[in-house]
Amino acid sequence: MAKAAVPSWTAAFVEFVDRGLRRVRGKDMDPYSPEGLIAVADGSPAEVVTRLAALDPVRVLAAPLTEVGSRASVVLGPPHPVPVQFDLRLPGGGRVSAVLSLGPGVRSVGLGELRDPIVTIRQDLDELLRAVYGPPGGAEGTREVRVRVPDIGAPPAPGAPQGPWGALVAHQVLAALERRPVPLTELAVRFGADKWGDHWYARHYERYFAPYRERRVRILEIGIGGYDQPGAGGASLRMWKHWFPRGLVWGLDLHDKSQVDEPRIATVIGSQTDVELLARLGAEVGPFDLILDDGSHAGTDIETAFHALWPWLRPGGLYAVEDLHTAYWPAWTRGLEPGGPGTAIGLIHALVDGLHHQERAGVEPSAEDLGVSAVHVHHNLVVIEKGGNTEQGGPAWIRDAAAQ
Repeated sequence: MAKAAVPSWTAAFVEFVDRGLRRVRGKDMDPYSPEGLIAVADGSPAEVVTRLAALDPVRVLAAPLTEVGSRASVVLGPPHPVPVQFDLRLPGGGRVSAVLSLGPGVRSVGLGELRDPIVTIRQDLDELLRAVYGPPGGAEGTREVRVRVPDIGAPPAPGAPQGPWGALVAHQVLAALERRPVPLTELAVRFGADKWGDHWYARHYERYFAPYRERRVRILEIGIGGYDQPGAGGASLRMWKHWFPRGLVWGLDLHDKSQVDEPRIATVIGSQTDVELLARLGAEVGPFDLILDDGSHAGTDIETAFHALWPWLRPGGLYAVEDLHTAYWPAWTRGLEPGGPGTAIGLIHALVDGLHHQERAGVEPSAEDLGVSAVHVHHNLVVIEKGGNTEQGGPAWIRDAAAQ
């Protein structure tokens, strides 16, 4: 039987999310935040041990165990909360213990020890941190897992979880620690994102975003969903958080969506046509590796956001615009020619022209012309790559001869 209930972490004990536009890099970065601990874990085992020596191990525990609980809770859980005892050895000697409880609607973390835990995981703290937030591979050398097998002949203790839930929860927690990959389409369905089912974007994103999956990426999505309904939206932000285990996800929306905020997800109130806000967002929390526009779907808004955010996309990054069908719908084109200038399709045409600026005599390339390396167009979706566009054009004499 367990002792008295283990106290949960409180907001006063550790701050999980920096909301709004607070600077989170450099000297101002909280080392105990998910971003700070991702930086600590991003190195060799010896480097991680050295960095941990300067931190309070009790405060270190909060974010990674909460992350493990978040990942494990994606999978179908037991009907009753099942506590998992973590017994973590410190690099300099000693140990610290905490309990992660998982169940229906339950995902709590707290300090303390259980008298007779159903699941026990022992591991070095630095190795646990690398398993949760570090580069993939090589973080299981000291892990021990024990699952208490219930005595079938003994009567069940009042209130104790019944059935083989210890093994199930242990399996879920290990899957979270080992970061076993889940298809993006499956995550979209689990979280209710419209990127699979209503639309079919997830299969394309899985192909383009796969090289970024284990990187320390920064993601911005315009449009959080749920319109002005309190508590609604955030499905795709949660999908991105679980697809990118080391990623930081920001969402921009006209409405207050702060209820969506959680570790590694933060929301900002604003319009995609507010150029000053977008510039500030890029300066404060960018540059971004991936930007997705699932906002108003109006061509002028899409174009404004693209030009404002393109400078804050890293070289090698990707910029996606969804729901291109509105560029052909008269009700959405606001009097513009469907698919013409001022629509999202018009922007794509301009980008393709810029991509071929070398072939267009007398055209002075813009910074965007020189920075767009590919334009991938799918049904209702475009993915734009940022990179050097400096390939030489065809010989002038061939071009001129063909024209004669």
